[in-house]
Amino acid sequence: MTPSGPKDLSGQRFSVRYHLTGTETAAQATAASICREQTVEVPDEVIPLGPIREQIVGRLEAFHRVASGAFEATISFAAETAGTEFTQLLNVIFGNISLQPGIRVARVDVPASGFSWLKGPRFGRKGIRTRLAVPDRPLLCTAVKPMGLSAKELADLAYQFALGGIDIIKDDHGLADQPFCLFEERVTRCAEAVARANRETGRHCLYAPNVTGPAGVSIQRALFAKQAGAGGLLISPGLTGWDTMRQLAEDERLVLPVIMHPALLGSFATDPHSGLSHYTLFGQLPRLAGADACIFPTYGSRFYFSRDDCRSIAEGANDEFGAYRRTFPTPGGGLTFERLPELIEFYGPDVILLIGGALRQYGPDLVANCQQFHRCVSRTPAVKAG
Repeated sequence: MTPSGPKDLSGQRFSVRYHLTGTETAAQATAASICREQTVEVPDEVIPLGPIREQIVGRLEAFHRVASGAFEATISFAAETAGTEFTQLLNVIFGNISLQPGIRVARVDVPASGFSWLKGPRFGRKGIRTRLAVPDRPLLCTAVKPMGLSAKELADLAYQFALGGIDIIKDDHGLADQPFCLFEERVTRCAEAVARANRETGRHCLYAPNVTGPAGVSIQRALFAKQAGAGGLLISPGLTGWDTMRQLAEDERLVLPVIMHPALLGSFATDPHSGLSHYTLFGQLPRLAGADACIFPTYGSRFYFSRDDCRSIAEGANDEFGAYRRTFPTPGGGLTFERLPELIEFYGPDVILLIGGALRQYGPDLVANCQQFHRCVSRTPAVKAG
């Protein structure tokens, strides 16, 4: 066959570490299949000679056993296979093979400088701390809820939370544009309530409305939120698509911190032998898509995440990853005051602690409850923001 294919590839590559289950022979065969399936998607014997075979086809760089019946294959891909699109990057990483059992993305390794066309988090940990003027303690976060309250009632909650010293007040992820609480009214009222509390306290609490919505609507909602005075944005990329979150992060009309919610993403990580690792799903991909903070359920909550799962998420948010800023791990899912010392010791002080409904359980005075939350975390050692 006459050599054919692209002649101007850069030689730059990124790699993915896949964990494969089965016998060693089967795992090696799966690794070889991934190289083709995620790129050319044709049998080996029909792959053209030249640049396509030598550079476009995935390249097995390393293979070793990680446990009994489990192997790790590191496969590199030409940077050009992703084009300059986040959707295609995800497709190369785990497109077709997500349909096969026994293949799990353990982590992604990007070029030292990252991808020039992906900006990553605009603010990261240091930028959020600067906005809040909180350089050296865990950050406090809560949500306005429950669904069913009016916009006025939710705004009253937001005011009390901000008055009590909460740093970040977000919409509950179930608040959208429902007839009992329309999006624009809620955002306007909550943003005004938080601004009023900030004037009274001298703090810099930010309100992050949920802008998750149908195709094309999230950007419109984000622009309205910006105009209304919101200080951040909450979005669920599992519902809207990851690239919508990237758009929010990179849009120069917005320039607001982006907080990721994990709705609909759990099944990607529940099977330890398939899907995406917690490290990748909640640590690395949010950074690539521009999230400044990522919410996830902590261990010991009403969800299934283990201590190891949560530790790996925190590592994925913190580890060196190209030139991308570090993001804030934001554990939630049923935190209580009693668990705060344990969780701060586990995650370290460079964390956002999300307490939602539990703030109501310590008495009817929400301002006093928030002040107690503040006192609990203020006792922790200082952290140098990164």
